[in-house]
Amino acid sequence: MRGAQLTDLLDHSPAGVTEALDVVDGFDQALVGGLSRLDAERTAALAALAGAVASTPLGSALAETVDKVAAGSVGDEHLLRLAGARSAIVGAVHDALREQADTALGRTRAQWPAPTTAAGPVDGRLLAARSWLTELAITGWRNVDHDLVATSQQALHALLAEPALRRAAVLLDGLAAELHHSSPVATMDRLPVRRWADLWARAMLLTSPESQPAAPEPVSGRLLILGADVHEHATAVQLQVHALLETHGEPTGDDAPRLVRVSVSAAKVDTIVGPVIWQLLAAHPVLLAALAGRLSLDVTGMPLHPGGDLVWHDGQARPGEPADPFAVARVQLGEALAPAVPPLDRHPVSIAEPVLLEGYTANSDDAGLSFDLDGTRIAVDTDRLPGCGPLTADLVAASTACLGLLRWDDGGWSVQPIGVQATVKRKKVAVHTGDWAQGPTDPKIAKAVARSGDPIAVLRERAGRLLRK
Repeated sequence: MRGAQLTDLLDHSPAGVTEALDVVDGFDQALVGGLSRLDAERTAALAALAGAVASTPLGSALAETVDKVAAGSVGDEHLLRLAGARSAIVGAVHDALREQADTALGRTRAQWPAPTTAAGPVDGRLLAARSWLTELAITGWRNVDHDLVATSQQALHALLAEPALRRAAVLLDGLAAELHHSSPVATMDRLPVRRWADLWARAMLLTSPESQPAAPEPVSGRLLILGADVHEHATAVQLQVHALLETHGEPTGDDAPRLVRVSVSAAKVDTIVGPVIWQLLAAHPVLLAALAGRLSLDVTGMPLHPGGDLVWHDGQARPGEPADPFAVARVQLGEALAPAVPPLDRHPVSIAEPVLLEGYTANSDDAGLSFDLDGTRIAVDTDRLPGCGPLTADLVAASTACLGLLRWDDGGWSVQPIGVQATVKRKKVAVHTGDWAQGPTDPKIAKAVARSGDPIAVLRERAGRLLRK
């Protein structure tokens, strides 16, 4: 990424983004007190939401919905429309920002395929989940307590029992867990209003049969890893690998490499932190070895979703030749074809575009770390650096080249490092998030981990004892 590209990105904000998010914020505030307790201001916020989509196919139906909700008639189908309208506006913001980033980067993006099959009937288990989500919206976040959260459990258990409904189940479980830990919400000083509204709206849409993901297509070729991002939660961890896929002519026959993502995850407890986290992902040894050894991978018949997500099967991959991520990015990232964006993923928070930054000066001040590239500064998000890898804020500050993920959050662009080149003790080094995928390479860290024992083995042994009882 050159200075001129960065200037184009940072100096020209898409028109209408602020206004659109103001409309979304108005609706989100209505969910705080509940749709059964609308005052004049919140009623006007719902009317503004309807006005924002008046010229779309949602327009007339949503206007009718707002009138009924304002009159006190709130049904599941009404809230599904409200969630759809909110998501459409957030999606429009996403589209504007994504187009701005693609233009600045000169990146070509594939188009989302039109659906080929009609949606089937709604599963009764999804309707049960929708009923609980409706109760949440009617009650309002401020009035949520343990009793209301507990009513989600029957619907949640039914969803978890069906693998095809796992997306909705995991999201519902996460939202219920957050509300449980926050209950009674009335005692909280500040609420994560937009976050909870995001989760609620997405969960509502996942209860619709139209939300089923498009079928993947098998692909074969060479996978060139750019870097890894680790998403860690108290009860789960996800490893997301960003890579370029050189296919063997299928499914498009296009010679350009394609940007893809590989995501693998595992359950955990909050006491498992740091480098030990990699042990939770031991079911994917080929992938972890490629990260730690900076190797390419040859994949055969691996399912690839239109949104760029490669469904990982370790048995369908084998290690290839060494592939330096920085060399790969310098040669091929600029010409790569970016994937289409799935409809439900059209949200600014989902933007994570791999970029290569070089020739910058790192600056640190009260506002935090930033990279100055030809007089243009971009913020560096070091808060996202995971504790399970060797990449630290100090290394980023000393770097001269960075592989990162371009993100948009809190009204501005930033870059999240996933790999850097820096000079340490007069020696040039390259450090990546996934370097410790097979264990820490720093002797001090390795000794510290060894002294702490194996918490995963201890927890498994204790769990086995409980099960035997």
